[in-house]
Amino acid sequence: MAKPIIGIIGGSGVYNLPGLQDLREEAIATPWGEPSDSLHFGRIGATEAVFLPRHGRGHRLSPSGINYRANIDALKRAGVTDIVSVSACGSFREHLYPGLFVLVDQFVDRTFGRESSFFGNGCVAHVSMAHPVAPRLAERIAAAAAAESIAFVNGGTYVCMEGPQFSSYAESLTYKAAGYDVIGMTACPEAKLAREAEISYATIAMVTDFDCWHPEHDDVDVASIIRIVNENAAKAARLLARLLTDMPAEREPCPIGSDRALDTALITAKDARDPALLSKLDAIMARVNRA
Repeated sequence: MAKPIIGIIGGSGVYNLPGLQDLREEAIATPWGEPSDSLHFGRIGATEAVFLPRHGRGHRLSPSGINYRANIDALKRAGVTDIVSVSACGSFREHLYPGLFVLVDQFVDRTFGRESSFFGNGCVAHVSMAHPVAPRLAERIAAAAAAESIAFVNGGTYVCMEGPQFSSYAESLTYKAAGYDVIGMTACPEAKLAREAEISYATIAMVTDFDCWHPEHDDVDVASIIRIVNENAAKAARLLARLLTDMPAEREPCPIGSDRALDTALITAKDARDPALLSKLDAIMARVNRA
């Protein structure tokens, strides 16, 4: 059985992964363009990790300007088996307060200006997103948070907006009334692309604010968010270090089959597939092509 290689995608405030040993940096080219930054390879304990700052060093990239396909493809080429996404978010619930971590298990995609699939005309695939988060990976993140005495909530729905503007008051009330728990700008299409790439995926949503629905809190502003982001980043580093330290030496198969998602997704006949698109899919479809 293969060993796990954990990809960490760092969001706002999480621009590096402290504690990585044998650190090296490598720029990986992809047929989808340039990733957000070069990849940082290393290990914590015996577990290999690959870190990618989602917004690039210095936070150069807006949520809508991120090349999500290049990011996931680069991690796939690096041999990553599991992705832990770290993202700042707003909250629609009183009990989901700033500073709390939410291990979300569902996404609602409200983005509209992003490339959301590796597949398309010439090679059509429909992966299941009924359960977008890999449960075993989420369980290990929860165990690591508990071991580090980091306050967290298991489960929740993350609505992903296009951004980069924050919600209007009417939007905030609408999302709250719909029963969503947190809101962010980056989990989609990231989670969808990870599923297409057959990489198990889980998100640590770090609450920074109450969006703008809450009558007793100020409207969202960058200054107040940065303060909470910095506090959350230190906790995230502890959580991730514990997660990697406690990761088993052999990777266990995903119980929902996220690591074999293409087995039932490809619909275009082999002789009808576009060679040019297949060439770009060399990493994404590597396992299927070997079969």
